[in-house]
Amino acid sequence: MPPQPPLPPPSKPLKPYFFYGHRKPSQNRPVVRGGLFTNRQTIRPQPPKHPIAPFKPFDLHKWDPQENLPHLQQPSKPQSPRSRHSLALSQRLSPISRFILDAFRKNRNQWGPEVVTELCKLRRVTPDLVAEVLKVENNPQLATKFFHWAGKQKGFKHTFASYNAFAYNLNRSKLFRAADQLPELMEAQGKPPTEKQFEILIRMHSDANRGLRVYYVYQKMVKFGVKPRVFLYNRIMDSLIKTGHLDLALSVYEDFRRDGLVEESVTYMILIKGLCKAGRIEEMMEFLGRMRENLCKPDVFAYTAMVRALAGEGNLDACLRVWEEMKRDGVKPDVMAYVTLVTALCEGGRVDKGYEVFKEMKGRGILIDRGIYGILVEAFVADGKIGLACDLLKDLVDSGYRADLRIYNSLIEGFCNVKRVDKAHKLFQAIVQEGLERDFKTVNPLLMSYAEMKKMDDFCKLLKQMEKFGFSVLDDLSKFFSYVAGRPERTMMALEVFEDLKVKGYSSVPIYNILMEALLKIGEMKRALSLFGEMEDLNKPDSTTYSIAIICFVEDGNIQEACVSHNKIVEMLCVPSVAAYCSLAKGLCDNGEIDAAMMLVRDCLASVESGPMEFKYTLTILHACKTGGAEKVIDVLNEMMQEGCTPNEVIYSAIISGMCKHGTIEEARKVFTDLRQRKVLTEAKTIVYDEIFIEHMKKKTADLLLAGLKFFGLESKLKAMGSTLLAS
Repeated sequence: MPPQPPLPPPSKPLKPYFFYGHRKPSQNRPVVRGGLFTNRQTIRPQPPKHPIAPFKPFDLHKWDPQENLPHLQQPSKPQSPRSRHSLALSQRLSPISRFILDAFRKNRNQWGPEVVTELCKLRRVTPDLVAEVLKVENNPQLATKFFHWAGKQKGFKHTFASYNAFAYNLNRSKLFRAADQLPELMEAQGKPPTEKQFEILIRMHSDANRGLRVYYVYQKMVKFGVKPRVFLYNRIMDSLIKTGHLDLALSVYEDFRRDGLVEESVTYMILIKGLCKAGRIEEMMEFLGRMRENLCKPDVFAYTAMVRALAGEGNLDACLRVWEEMKRDGVKPDVMAYVTLVTALCEGGRVDKGYEVFKEMKGRGILIDRGIYGILVEAFVADGKIGLACDLLKDLVDSGYRADLRIYNSLIEGFCNVKRVDKAHKLFQAIVQEGLERDFKTVNPLLMSYAEMKKMDDFCKLLKQMEKFGFSVLDDLSKFFSYVAGRPERTMMALEVFEDLKVKGYSSVPIYNILMEALLKIGEMKRALSLFGEMEDLNKPDSTTYSIAIICFVEDGNIQEACVSHNKIVEMLCVPSVAAYCSLAKGLCDNGEIDAAMMLVRDCLASVESGPMEFKYTLTILHACKTGGAEKVIDVLNEMMQEGCTPNEVIYSAIISGMCKHGTIEEARKVFTDLRQRKVLTEAKTIVYDEIFIEHMKKKTADLLLAGLKFFGLESKLKAMGSTLLAS
């Protein structure tokens, strides 16, 4: 027999695999159920619910920007003007620019990997494309990230267009300091800035009136070795002068001359107007001489600009000096030059000289505007020369013009000032006949004159005429009494006029309020309260009336009636005035009603939008008494006095109230002693407030004791004990 092959070694018996519990299934791991042996099951992957489309490379030509713009898909949604403007701009952009902006929008205008992924779909981003995007993008952080990302592309170099667009973007976002650093960035990236880049920065700062930034950019321009043109030098000097930096503008002019540039007429006029505004007349005349020698004589427009600049500063002597220089140069003034000088002289109180210039203008046969007549009439009336003003009116009519209401009002006021009320009334009738629109300024001088001369019959006749002509008589009377009572010396005259008018039915609540407030200002509380009594009899008071009455009652010492008036305002669902709150709180503190005063302070701060500063510090002091004691109260008082708020009765009452609830007598005395040492309180006042504090402390203690007896039901026993003691 052939030899048999050796038997293989016996294999190990399979050991059962024990697993207790369930294993989480996966694609490559079977599911094992617990037990003695395993039951292996293969997990097959579930087919996707939606079939995955095969990958296709991005094709920009097939990209439709309209599909990704939600504001185009929802036309019914209201759009802001800014969004409509950006939409209009985006419609004019190239498709690639719109794709970039859409990538920004889809990622919530925040730079991140998602934006970079979208941008990498483009083969290349050109500098012109960068400039186009930066011109419409309003997010400066996103624009900056995009600008620097584009610069990191292989073989990419920014052009002047992209740098300029970046500068405009930063300035549009108020990041002008960052925009000023662009020249250094251009230098570092191998693109030295030219004059155009500095001109953009200068123009931006000039339009925003940032003169010092203009000078900063100019210095940087010099540091880079770039010489401005004449036009840019003029822009720099003009911006510096407009922002009040004349000396810096003159230093720039010295650099201008050092560079060998030739001045233009604009250059001289910029400096001349700046010197005129600064009142440096001798230097201005020196520049004027240089202009004559080196260039040409100033024309009428240049001289008019000089006169206007000097008139704006009120330098009339310099105006006349420039006027003489204009005549010496043989320049004939035009209408605008005459109007500028006449207006300046009349407004400056030199009407006679203005009238001479007016006659010179008329002698040359220049067409005179009605406005010049009005200016001269007002100036003559203000100077008390009503006759010359009337002559100008006659000249105006003879010239074919028709006087306007402004001229008539000036003449009526002039006639009333010289006590020719009959003439003024005739002018008023002329206004009515010509059909001009009347206003309160027309009748106020007449009403004032009749009141001063105590001609109440004529006063009432004029009121009837006003009713006939459609005036709102009660409203105009309110304006009249406000004008009359505006001066304390005329308050009693206003009261006398009102006494005659109210009998004839010419009275209203605003008039009562005006007179009550005027009487309060001159200390006539009794008369003011008598008017208040009349209003109460007529059932006409409003919240303003009661607010004034509160102050009158407090000043008169009748705190009870003041509280009644306050309650009437509350019943009307209105709020007292701040002055009424302050006066009533002070009156309550003076009467020892400290708790009521503190409640009133809280009510005021809760009802009034901007309460008085002393009330705000009152609550702060109450809180300081509760949390910090005397030291914190003293700190609050120091802060209060540094803010310019002087302590008064309400503040002292707040200290007493707070210390009674949360402090001690020693702490309260420490605060009042500190005020006395700083001479805020006198020694007598300190003693008075110390006594008030002790009395208030006793009252609070008694109230607390009585509340405890009521709580434990011992009030009846206390009364019985008291009656027994009285009987014995």
